[in-house]
Amino acid sequence: MQGYVERKKLVKRLKELLENYPAVAILGARQVGKSTMAKKFLSRWKKKSLYLDLQLPKDRNKISDPEAFFEFNKQSLICLDEVQYKPHLFQILRGIIDQRKRNGQFLILGSASRDLIQQSSETLSGRIAFLEITPFDVEEIGKERFYRHWLRGGYPRSFLSKSDSLSLDWRYNYIRTFLERDIPQMGFNIPAKTLERFWKVLSHSQGQTLNSSKLGSVLGKSSHTIKHYIDILEQTFILRTLKPYIRNIKKRVIKAPKVYIRDTGLLHALLDIETGNELFGHPIYGISFESYAIENICYHLPKWNSYFYRTSGGAELDLILERAKKRIAIEIKASSSPQPSRGFWSAIDDVKASKKYIVAPVSEPYPIQGGVTVFPLSHFLKKLKTSRLL
Repeated sequence: MQGYVERKKLVKRLKELLENYPAVAILGARQVGKSTMAKKFLSRWKKKSLYLDLQLPKDRNKISDPEAFFEFNKQSLICLDEVQYKPHLFQILRGIIDQRKRNGQFLILGSASRDLIQQSSETLSGRIAFLEITPFDVEEIGKERFYRHWLRGGYPRSFLSKSDSLSLDWRYNYIRTFLERDIPQMGFNIPAKTLERFWKVLSHSQGQTLNSSKLGSVLGKSSHTIKHYIDILEQTFILRTLKPYIRNIKKRVIKAPKVYIRDTGLLHALLDIETGNELFGHPIYGISFESYAIENICYHLPKWNSYFYRTSGGAELDLILERAKKRIAIEIKASSSPQPSRGFWSAIDDVKASKKYIVAPVSEPYPIQGGVTVFPLSHFLKKLKTSRLL
C-alpha cells in the first residue's frame, strides 16, 4: 500500500462535534480508516489525548478499574477503539461525563452500527454525537482517480494498493475475515459458508428489487431468515437498502426494496472482477456504476430520504431524494452519452420532482430537454455541497 488520503471534511466535522459534545462515536465498517483518522486527529489535538485499542489485552487491562483510570487521565481526550468489546463502559462514562460537565471528553470508535450499540449508547443520550465514516468517497480521491476508485472501491488498503491484483487479494481476504471472524465476534451465530453464499447471490442480483422468498429458495432458508441476514449486513455497513417511492402515486408501483452492496470494490471481488477491462465487459457494468453513484450521493445527503421509483408499466427513476417539500429526481447512466428512456420521462411526470438530473461518466455538465441537466458524479457532488442543486 502506498500514499495517504487526507479526510479533511470528516476531520473538520469531528472537531466540531467534540467541541459541542462530551462524547463522539465514530462508526463504520472494519478497515475503513476509523483508527487511522482518529490517531491523526489526536496527534494534532491541542490538548492532552490518549488512545486505547480495546482489542489489545494490554489496553483492556488499563481499564480493569475504569473509574480510577479515567480519573487519573481526567484532563485528556480519551479515545476508546473497538468499544463493542467493552459495552459495559457506557454506564460508567455517563457518570464521569455528568460529573466533569465539559465537552471533548471521549472519542469512541466501533465497527458496529448505531443500531447494534443502541442499548449501550442509550445511557449517553444527549451526551454523545455519532459520525459515520465510510470508505473513501469520490470527492476524497479526486476525479483523476475515478476509475480506480470505482473498480477497487474505497477501503483504504484496497484503493491504495500498488496494483489491481494486490487490491483484489486484499478484498478477498477482507471478505473472508469479515465472515469468519467479525460476524461471530459481533454475536451472530451464522456459518461463514452460508453467509458467503448469500453475499455471492446478492452480488449477482445487485440493484434488483428484493425477492426474499426467491433468495430463500436458492439458499434453502426462509424469507424471514433472508431478511435477518440483510439486517445484519446493513447494520455492519455492507449493504444499503433503497425503499420504493409510493407516496400519492395512483399507478401500480413496485413495492419491494432494492438492495445494494455499498462498496463497489467488494461487489467486484464477489464477482471475481480484477481489472477495468473486465468490468467494462461484464454484465454488471451498468448496475455497478449505478451503485457507485447512489452510494456517494446518499452518503453526502444523510438528512434526505432516499428512494427509487418503478411502476409495472415501465416508468422508472434510479434515485429520488426528498426532504420537506423538495423532491429531486436522479437517473444514473453508465454511458458517456446518456439517453434518457421513455420510462424516465414518464416517471418525472409521476413524481412531480422539483429538480431533475442525470449522472453519468461525462466530462462536464450540460443541459438537455425538459429542464434536465447531465452531470459527472464528482461535479454533481461538489455542487451538492453548496446546495446549488437542491
